[in-house]
Amino acid sequence: QITTLINHKDKLKRSDKTLQAIQRVGQAVNLAVARFVTVGEAIANENHELKEEMSVACIEAKRAGETIAQLTDVASLDHPESDSHITIFTDKTGVVKAARLLLSSVTKVLVLADRIVIKQIITSRNKVLATMEQLEKVSSFQEFVQIFSQFGNEMVEFAHLTGDRQNDLKDEKKKARMAASRAVLEKCTMMLLTASKTCLRHPDCESARINKDGVFHQMRLALEQVIEIVTDSRSNGENELASVSIYSGIRVFKNKVEGLRENLYFLPKENLSTMLEVILEHTEDFTDSAYTSHEHREHILELSKQAKMELEQLVSVWMQAQNQKTKDLMEDLEVAILKMCQCMNELKRELHSAATSLAADLLKYHTDHMVLKALKITGVEGNLEAIAEYTCKLSEQKEQLVEMCRLLRHVSGTEPLEVTCIHAEDTFQVTGPQIISAAETLALHPSSKIAKENLEVFCEAWESQLSDMSTLLREINDVFEGRRGEKRVYLSLPRPGKHNANLKALKPVKLDTEEQAKIAKLGLELHLLTSDVDSETEKWEDQENKIVQHVQGMSSMAYSMYLFTRGEGLLKTTQDLFHQAEIFATEGTKLASAFHSFSDQLHDDGKPLLLLEAEKLIPVCQQLQITAKASVQGKSATFTKVDACIQKTRSVMTLLCQLLPLCCTLLRKNKAGNSCLKPAPPWRENRVRTGTNAHCPERTAEMFGIKSLESHVANMTFLESK
Repeated sequence: QITTLINHKDKLKRSDKTLQAIQRVGQAVNLAVARFVTVGEAIANENHELKEEMSVACIEAKRAGETIAQLTDVASLDHPESDSHITIFTDKTGVVKAARLLLSSVTKVLVLADRIVIKQIITSRNKVLATMEQLEKVSSFQEFVQIFSQFGNEMVEFAHLTGDRQNDLKDEKKKARMAASRAVLEKCTMMLLTASKTCLRHPDCESARINKDGVFHQMRLALEQVIEIVTDSRSNGENELASVSIYSGIRVFKNKVEGLRENLYFLPKENLSTMLEVILEHTEDFTDSAYTSHEHREHILELSKQAKMELEQLVSVWMQAQNQKTKDLMEDLEVAILKMCQCMNELKRELHSAATSLAADLLKYHTDHMVLKALKITGVEGNLEAIAEYTCKLSEQKEQLVEMCRLLRHVSGTEPLEVTCIHAEDTFQVTGPQIISAAETLALHPSSKIAKENLEVFCEAWESQLSDMSTLLREINDVFEGRRGEKRVYLSLPRPGKHNANLKALKPVKLDTEEQAKIAKLGLELHLLTSDVDSETEKWEDQENKIVQHVQGMSSMAYSMYLFTRGEGLLKTTQDLFHQAEIFATEGTKLASAFHSFSDQLHDDGKPLLLLEAEKLIPVCQQLQITAKASVQGKSATFTKVDACIQKTRSVMTLLCQLLPLCCTLLRKNKAGNSCLKPAPPWRENRVRTGTNAHCPERTAEMFGIKSLESHVANMTFLESK
């Protein structure tokens, strides 16, 4: 609004409509400032140490708003330029000065308010730390219950404050670090409960004490990192992060090489040699790893050697071109640049393949959690000898997973994913020994229910992290394939003059804030359904199956519609959404045919049920197509159409949630027992063999879930009442 006022055209003729519009804008700015100042003054009254500064900034803002209102009070003037009253037409610089004062004072208020928020988080953290100290020292169960109830309430408050702060952060790397720290706190809250109870029940048990101390230490580190992010204090680890990733090194190196096209003299040749040397040094993490396959190791070494040769050739041509800029030399330089970049791309691809194939194999191999099951069984039996054997197995598994995280970190592609890899590595490093100490405690006290429950909690944390790794691996692959770490998004967007003859006649419309708020719940339901559908498709062994591919595409489209309800993603206008809905409906019809083809291969009692459910898809998809193609006019009608499209998309996704598990079950029943086995990689040699063969529980990872914290508090209150 301020920009509109300052940039208005100084026409000689000013209509009544123009004058009224200018006055309305001025009044709107003044009212907005008045509301803003009211909030600022309320904050000032609650925070006496900043009251004076905040009050001064509020007064300045209020004065500037009133000045703008006075200068735009022009609607009642027939000839404003001849009148003695000063207006925007006679003193435009006055509006500019008032606008500058307004912006600076508003900024002051925001900065002061931000300082207050930071102080609230620090105060909340200090309360949590103080209560943790009390929890560490308690000697009776009754006292522990009372203090833990208080601790739970304080953690809920801390969770709300840090959750809001995380949403406000603009830096994606800081946001990822905050999410990681809050995830640690969420998981540790339950661990702290069971570890402390175990220690109280078995006060002379050394392994129980070690287990409890580990949880407290982990929580303190996480609380410290939250404060470090909130106060924007730099740590040594943050500087180290940028230098470790091979991908970031390759990106910077390629930019420097390509910069030679514009300027032959902008850096010395030694710089490029040093940069390549650092990159190739980091590739040793892959070539030295015991878990990298022989084939990948050989390829990486070959490409490293080739990269050195290409750089030598590039430097040679580059030096010649600096002395003599002939056409032939410049062409040779271009060829050398292209070959150097191509070599680095191939190296990057090989590293990505080595890391992700190892991760996929490891995650699949450890999905049955055989070691954890064995530890639980032998712990209850009190078999210390078997516990020692299986703790060695778990330590080996931990080393494999830690190595996997380190290699994935190199190829993560973005800083937030790099942070997530570091968090995963730390989680495996810490949780492994905690599971071992919890298992030893149970083996020493095999009849202890609390010791058994404690081991279960730590094992669940391990399983949860393994489940999170599957999501992380998918996101890393998305980045590598150019999807920038977002969920897969279907890119069939309308372009002017294509797809639809009526596009030019329709004015693209975006949802306003009020409409987004109305449709938010529906969008969230759609988001949850896409997550459920994705979980079901991941259970299929054959990811190349036509049904899986159709469903993945539809899930991507549904997710892009969800993002539209939030005002995000690639669907920018309602017309984009309607076009996406049409394509979604077409894909749904094709999927129904795929289900029919699939049913022809079945010889099972479940075949009629599958056909019955698949038949429901066709009418819903047809209705969606009709709705999406229907022409509407007016804001209200457009919003109704948007709502209808998303509701019908939700219905289709609900059907898919029912169809996919049914298909998967029928496929397993009808599948022959012959399977093609790969040669066992080195980390498979010490496979734990037991007679059980259970399913991997599907888990949904929460990021410091408020509900789970509140449930801890509720449980403790119930315990206290008992």
